[in-house]
Amino acid sequence: MKMKHHLLLLMSIFLTGSWTGSALKAETVQAPTLNASDMESTTINISIDGQTRTIILDNNAATRELAAALKQAPITYEATDYGNFEKVGSLGRSLTTSNQQITTQPGDVILYNGNQIVLFYGSNSWNYTRLGRIDYESLDELKSFLKVGKGRISVTLSPSGTAAVGHISSPEAEDNTYYSLSGRRVEHPTRGIYIKIGGNGRTGFYKTRK
Repeated sequence: MKMKHHLLLLMSIFLTGSWTGSALKAETVQAPTLNASDMESTTINISIDGQTRTIILDNNAATRELAAALKQAPITYEATDYGNFEKVGSLGRSLTTSNQQITTQPGDVILYNGNQIVLFYGSNSWNYTRLGRIDYESLDELKSFLKVGKGRISVTLSPSGTAAVGHISSPEAEDNTYYSLSGRRVEHPTRGIYIKIGGNGRTGFYKTRK
């Protein structure tokens, strides 16, 4: 429980840029303003059948448009399996594309044809606009969350909420351990932003493009 409190506080510090030496200050933090300079650290929520995960957004015109739309109201759409590697559905609106040849990986969230949202649980190579990546722990967990093989599903995208921490205690030191921004331990980090517990218990944020 102490580790979970510590991770939540780090997320608040990361979003606001407030870090004073090794001291940790508990505070309530509002979600970040969405602009071109900080989009890489912006997250939104994706909910399916009562379960919610985090999408870490890339920085491009489409993600800024999507994030701005979600500030007005959540977006719900239907998606279905295609090609045994993705869930795809119409967003109900068009976003600005910046297509490039991409070989997708499980967890990638892709814009196709400007108005199709593709949630990958496999891999495919095509001209896409990459929106971001679902934060998940294992491929089995991702497939379960996306209801792979169960046909049409309802997907809701919504803005991330306010991060709040009321109390913090120093955690036990753990060396070279990675956690997702939602607080789940990650054994083999891929591309994205992670909380890293380094040597001597020092904590910071680690971004990889692997």
